[in-house]
Amino acid sequence: MARATGPIYSVKFRRRRENKTNYARRLALLKSGKTRLVIRSTNRQVLVQFVNFGEKGDMTLCSANSSALEKFNWKPKRNLPTAYLTGMLAGKIAVRKGVKDAILDSGLSTPTKSSVLFSALQGVVDAGVTVPHGEGLVDEKRLKGAHIDAYAKSKGGPGSLEAEFEKVKKAVMEAGG
Repeated sequence: MARATGPIYSVKFRRRRENKTNYARRLALLKSGKTRLVIRSTNRQVLVQFVNFGEKGDMTLCSANSSALEKFNWKPKRNLPTAYLTGMLAGKIAVRKGVKDAILDSGLSTPTKSSVLFSALQGVVDAGVTVPHGEGLVDEKRLKGAHIDAYAKSKGGPGSLEAEFEKVKKAVMEAGG
């Protein structure tokens, strides 16, 4: 296959070539002038950040990841209840730092109903940060871990995740980061 050469060919930005940044979407988010709520999900954890644009680069106002929930005795690192609790923790920290509203930055991920992305978003909204979003994006039963409890009970294990979830949720709301 021939390479593209010549004076007409222009190389795309590095982060676009690496499929890390959609610059058209990023520009639209930056034009809003609001703080961006950045939610990223890796194979091991959920990351929630509040980011402002700066001339020398983006400035992170506050962040939380699912590993921070260990101090509340919450062991799972990446499921829907964990994403919700991580979003709530980040939201409480953001409210304490003066963030009142934000706009969702989902990055290159495709938004899917009842996903980790929207679970974390629901946690941020429940913490008191105003973020424009649609209704009915998260199933409340799955948010509390009912589907995980049902699976554990079918395998003969204890199904107590919902009770544990409520206890940790209360602790996160009281602590606020």
